[in-house]
Amino acid sequence: MSEKSKIIFGNEMPEKVYRKAMKTKEKNKKKFGDDSKANYPVKITENKYIGESLGVKNIEVLPENADVSGTLPFDEEKGLIVGNIRMGFGHYRISMAMASCAKYMGYTPYWMDLNSYPHTTCTKLISAQNDLYSLGSRLSKNPIFNKLVWEPVNYEGFRALSYNAADQANAELMAPVYKNVPKDIPVIATHVWPAQAAIHAGMKYVVNAVPDNWPMALHFSEGSIHTIQCRNAYMGYRILNGMNKNKVCKAMPGKELVYTGHYIDHELVSNIENDCKARCDRRKNKKPMRFLLTIGGAGAQKEIFAAIIKYLLPKIKKNEAALYVNVGDYRQVWEDLKKEIPGMSSFIHEHIGDFADTEKFAADALDPSNEVTGIHGFWHENIFEAVYCTNLLMRSCDVLVTKPSELAFYPVPKLFIKRVGKHEMWGAIHSAEVGDGTLECRDIPHTVQMLSQFLHTSLLDDMCNNIVENKKAGLYDGAYKVVELAMGMKNNNK
Repeated sequence: MSEKSKIIFGNEMPEKVYRKAMKTKEKNKKKFGDDSKANYPVKITENKYIGESLGVKNIEVLPENADVSGTLPFDEEKGLIVGNIRMGFGHYRISMAMASCAKYMGYTPYWMDLNSYPHTTCTKLISAQNDLYSLGSRLSKNPIFNKLVWEPVNYEGFRALSYNAADQANAELMAPVYKNVPKDIPVIATHVWPAQAAIHAGMKYVVNAVPDNWPMALHFSEGSIHTIQCRNAYMGYRILNGMNKNKVCKAMPGKELVYTGHYIDHELVSNIENDCKARCDRRKNKKPMRFLLTIGGAGAQKEIFAAIIKYLLPKIKKNEAALYVNVGDYRQVWEDLKKEIPGMSSFIHEHIGDFADTEKFAADALDPSNEVTGIHGFWHENIFEAVYCTNLLMRSCDVLVTKPSELAFYPVPKLFIKRVGKHEMWGAIHSAEVGDGTLECRDIPHTVQMLSQFLHTSLLDDMCNNIVENKKAGLYDGAYKVVELAMGMKNNNK
């Protein structure tokens, strides 16, 4: 198994890199345990949060000897596993897109979160890495830490083949969670660890849906098919560009790398024309421009949110703008914003912890006769609801305000605030190139300038027109194509 840490797409790692990877694996084994001989039973249950909307059922990996009575059967003909982790919100959101398209295409999506089985070595290891990443995201607000540590790690550190060597070794410790999962059910992984673990566990058909368009060896799971959202990243991944410093690397086999387009939910793609027309109509009829502010899973954008709200407050008073603020599962961020900006109070409508209320608001906001005003705050304790809230609100908003992470690929006009990690800057670059988002606004004055551009120029209409044209070109069809690819691997092998 450890050969995947020694040779990566034909590129042999130096002995010291291999030894370090093995040493890291042994260190984690001592710290988090070795359950390679464990026999965890698997139970299929309904997902009570997004099961109805996305057709998702949960794969629960239980402690040994646990009761599995009442489990639902695997659909071994049309079943498809969406393997993910919670690390921020991005990988969950991409997973929801895959599940949405799988459901639409007549398949049964199974949700397998490798960070949700606390008795396993797999979850203990991932949780520790998640905590470390979240800490780094928060510390990145310090410009010195950001420049000297965080951006170099996210940009060049994760790019190196040596990093993938260590990851592959660690992924061997994650494989036991797949032990009792039928091996011929295809797996779509929206983070590399579920893909690596699936390969190590002997899953036969694995698609590794790469989220970033800055080519990094971090995302390699040799043995799976890698899918890419952007053509400008394809060649970088194909030739392993810069992943072994200045050395020319052996290239990935062409059959293991596929361009698909953006990973987007069926509900969003299928309504692009109607939603873009509604945005243009609202602007033409001088209705309040609806800005959706969505905070990421690390909760690191509160200061920028506050500046945006302060700038827009006079426009909100005049019904020239309206705000949706989704703080995800960070309730304290919402409370802090209310304290910091007391002028918000008379305009606030809270949608706190009641997902049925959120769903109703999102549906009502799509009605052309319903004029949304004021500031609407959204918070949900459950991770599914916290993430999917943004997806529901996206259709009726005019401008999505976000860091250039996974949301950079969504078919809605976007204003990009400062990134969290240098690799994210390529999301804004790509979006600006295809015309559905702004440049990255790396400070508050430039963010305010771009808000003014949306309010007082034709920028919104231009982006809406570009989104409609992009749909015609198939730019947003990536999730459909990933599902086709995963099921095709199985069907072609029959």
